[in-house]
Amino acid sequence: MQYRIGIDMGGTAIKAGIVDENYQVVYRHSRPTGQGFERVVADMAAAAREVAEMAGLAVSDFPCVGVGTPSCINPNTGRLVFSNNTNWRNVPLREELEKHLPVPVYIGNDANCAIIGEALAGAAKGCANVIMLTLGTGVGGGVILNGKLYCGGDGMGTELGHTPLIAGGYPCTCGINGCLESYASVTALIRQTKEAMEAHPQSAMHAYCREHGDVSGRTAFDCARQGDAAALAVVDQYMEYLANGIGGLVNVFRPEIVLIGGGLSGEGDYLLKPLNERVKKYVFASDIIGVPPIVKAALGNAAGTIGAACLDQM
Repeated sequence: MQYRIGIDMGGTAIKAGIVDENYQVVYRHSRPTGQGFERVVADMAAAAREVAEMAGLAVSDFPCVGVGTPSCINPNTGRLVFSNNTNWRNVPLREELEKHLPVPVYIGNDANCAIIGEALAGAAKGCANVIMLTLGTGVGGGVILNGKLYCGGDGMGTELGHTPLIAGGYPCTCGINGCLESYASVTALIRQTKEAMEAHPQSAMHAYCREHGDVSGRTAFDCARQGDAAALAVVDQYMEYLANGIGGLVNVFRPEIVLIGGGLSGEGDYLLKPLNERVKKYVFASDIIGVPPIVKAALGNAAGTIGAACLDQM
């Protein structure tokens, strides 16, 4: 059996996993993310060695090591061009890791790794054309076309969260105004919820937060389920933003399936059923050629590990 190593480099933890030929994560290891580029590179290499030892192997027994990170990555040069979490700019991630490891290293954006994992073993298994959006602190995205990960000419495309949605709209962390991320991320939903709570002091969302703590991505959804009018309006507008953004992406790529991952995917059918209906009005000729289904990603955190381990295959 041939094993592969995938590493998920997060802001707080470096998670390494061994993936078998059936795309199952069979061994896992985690260590805290250190400070400084050289330290983090050394820690990633150590995580790869340690997870290999769990399987009774050395890193040299593997065909490669793949790394996924929430950063702007140029997979052609192996450089991490920009990381918002660490403020690294144009650092030679692949080159430095290969100094520590005896096998080739592949690096990719974490959302790209997630869509690879879902296409190989998750909700998009068997599909050759896929879009995925991850709804979390930001909006990540990935595209698979004709069975291959699509990243654009320089390898740094498919920043789907930074697709313009509203001209002159709300400022995004990327420096552009009106991005999809500014309206459809959990961060955006929290902002929208707080604005509604301020405008509606009698809303049930106030009592909800007194019981459950600070406003979160669940606040409006949970209170909307209870029939609170202000919360229902927040959820309604949020879904409209998201459907609009997805519709535009469908018009460009015409995927077989659209996957939703990240924290908000946990809302399940309460999010997905109305979203599948709403997106129709934003898709060109939807009544004639149809609309691809929008479904929840299946693998959770394992998707990124599986995708990173298989970057060389996509």
